[in-house]
Amino acid sequence: MLKTISNNLFKGDKVVWMIFFFLCMISLVEIYSASSSLTYQQGNHWDPMFKQAGFLLVGFILILIITRIPCKYFKLVPFIAYPVAILLLLYVLIFGGSINGGSRWIELGTFSFQPSEIAKGALIMSLAAVLSMTQNKEQVTTRKGTKQIVTATKGGHALPFKICSILTIIICALIVTENFSTAAILFTVALIMMFIGNIPIDLMIKGVLAIGVAVAVSLSLLLITPDSILSKVGGRPLTWKHRIENKLNIGEENNKNKKYSIEDNWQVDNANIAIANSNIIGLGPGNSIQRDFLSHAESDFIYSIIIEELGVGGGIFVIFLYITLLIRASKIAQKCDRFFPAFLVMGITTIMVLQAMINMGVAVGLFPVTGQPLPLISKGGTSILITCCYFGIILSISRYAEKVSETKEEPAEAISNGETNEYYSTTGMD
Repeated sequence: MLKTISNNLFKGDKVVWMIFFFLCMISLVEIYSASSSLTYQQGNHWDPMFKQAGFLLVGFILILIITRIPCKYFKLVPFIAYPVAILLLLYVLIFGGSINGGSRWIELGTFSFQPSEIAKGALIMSLAAVLSMTQNKEQVTTRKGTKQIVTATKGGHALPFKICSILTIIICALIVTENFSTAAILFTVALIMMFIGNIPIDLMIKGVLAIGVAVAVSLSLLLITPDSILSKVGGRPLTWKHRIENKLNIGEENNKNKKYSIEDNWQVDNANIAIANSNIIGLGPGNSIQRDFLSHAESDFIYSIIIEELGVGGGIFVIFLYITLLIRASKIAQKCDRFFPAFLVMGITTIMVLQAMINMGVAVGLFPVTGQPLPLISKGGTSILITCCYFGIILSISRYAEKVSETKEEPAEAISNGETNEYYSTTGMD
């Protein structure tokens, strides 16, 4: 009976469900530990964990709902989500609230959220829809026989590249001024999706080179612009400049008497101390020392607290969970007989895993401080709910992929009418 209830409740890939629950457990333990110094002053030790548990519970309900939605309906979402995301990003640029030095938030009374989180999902779904409609299967005869290959030839090679580039540039341009790291991650994921979607390499290289030149010129101008001018401009440019200079050690050769500033490197230094405190085996859950000194220990630098308490093995286990999620997503994509769900599951999984790797890289000193949360572990309502929606989509697609595998249907060609009007057969979903 319990097995029947479990199968009815937890539909979809069981490994993905296990990854979700492991991440939730790590999140609750580490949020309680990392936030204890703040709650000690307020006299409520359990408040951060209760809030985190509340968001995870709501996210769990969202997963149960989304998992039961036939994944063919996800293709309708971009037509609404993409324009809404643009409007929200424009609103936050003009009227957005400032938290931790960045105007990234829309405040609704006691609740605030980041439109960039919505924009990420909207763009990935839009790219998956465009790429799925430009795929074509061709019969190719070789010396070894006849085989099918998939190419992005419908409408010419340049058409899908142009559409995807325009969609990506619009969203990234609206995000980059206040959240460079998010825009960079989203741009990278878009390139990966286009590569998976058979966009010609030469077109992608030309596009990347053009944008790379523009970014290089912009960074050069940023580095040579005096701080006094950047401070008058406002926003994040001055923060970007200082972080780049600190990472590249720019200016130290011209100022040999320059002293190391603990204040300027407070987060990085305390994150390194937290990792060193682990002594490989860790101090044990709840025994972190640097949580009392590390700013944003419960969000941006929670991975350093995980290593401090759970040791190197705990840090490796967290990496293992995200890598396993990516592997499972690739297997789910391989089972799909339609292009859209395959591209979608790879896109949303890639952005979660890439964001996780950036967060962990910052915590161990590999990357400059970016402010990216660790998906499903770091404190934050918007990030948790959106990440749970991603898990729901992955599980919904896995249900479809499982049924395709069970029925052993022949893969359908992604022709324009077939992909849009006969997206899934009646045997493909419940």
